[in-house]
Amino acid sequence: MTLGDLIKALGGKLVQGSPETMLIGVDDSSSASAMDLVFAEDEETATKALASGATAVVLAPGMAATAAAPAAAAIVEADQPRLWFSRAARILQLPDEPEGVHPTAIIGPLTEVGEGVTIGPHVVIGQVARIGNGTRIEAGVVIGSYVSIGDDCHIYPRVTIYQGSSLGNRVVVHAGAVLGADGFGYVRDPKTGAYTQFPQQGTLLIEDDVEIGANSTIDRGALKQTRIGRGTKIDNLVHVGHNCDIGEDVILVALTGISGSSTVGNGAVIAGQVGIGDHVTVGPGVILGGQSGVFNGSTLTNEGLKPGTVHFGTPARPLHQVLREQATLARLARRGAKEQAE
Repeated sequence: MTLGDLIKALGGKLVQGSPETMLIGVDDSSSASAMDLVFAEDEETATKALASGATAVVLAPGMAATAAAPAAAAIVEADQPRLWFSRAARILQLPDEPEGVHPTAIIGPLTEVGEGVTIGPHVVIGQVARIGNGTRIEAGVVIGSYVSIGDDCHIYPRVTIYQGSSLGNRVVVHAGAVLGADGFGYVRDPKTGAYTQFPQQGTLLIEDDVEIGANSTIDRGALKQTRIGRGTKIDNLVHVGHNCDIGEDVILVALTGISGSSTVGNGAVIAGQVGIGDHVTVGPGVILGGQSGVFNGSTLTNEGLKPGTVHFGTPARPLHQVLREQATLARLARRGAKEQAE
């Protein structure tokens, strides 16, 4: 693909070199070779990028004038070089060739399989399901009846998708994930102490451009729907309980657990090992630091706070408040120790 074609697709300004420069991939500055693209965001990394074997470099605006650029290098300036580089990598990545349906795959009656689909060895698909065009389903995947999977999805090995779940377009599900299982909801008989499962017959909706990490689990709704909004990215070993509504472009980092009937607003960032109780509302853009805890029924927002404020601790509250509390406790501890010594 030519550099000019990338600029047409992604924007940016060619400040040196030819738009006819050919590119086949991206790489790190330390290992790049001819026909590779690299990026830099500051002067130090720009010097390394321009000294590499890469054919083209994407830099922040004005950086090409301050860096010693070899005459042979093609240079693009973009407001966000890392983002431009990442989007270029997706465009330059060659798609896997469709391999058709493996003879060991089992596909139920009335299931619709689109064009250019790959279905790997020992895949099992139930009845009246739908697999969209260009989707790739790897070995050992189990897909229940009445499941709908959109176009250009990639389902990695040993994923399980329960009956009635729906996935949008360009969804990526990594190995071992389980989507649409029953939620953990039980009713206790106060006389006998026995537990009876509350009906778990709702649905699960995964919207477009969601990525779900390895061994993560998302439960279907009890009587309604669990939803994962467009563009949300879920790390490995994350659990989302039944009836949750996760907004668009949310980040959920590894080992986070979200209890049932909770809501996470658009653009929120939930760091690793965060625990969120049931019926919690996390507002749009909220950032929760690692190992934070949010109590059942709480509402956490950025109202009255500066943009980018991090919430931390258990119960989660603004980080500057946590630091003041810790400083106060430290002073009290020192004062107590001094009084005891006297």
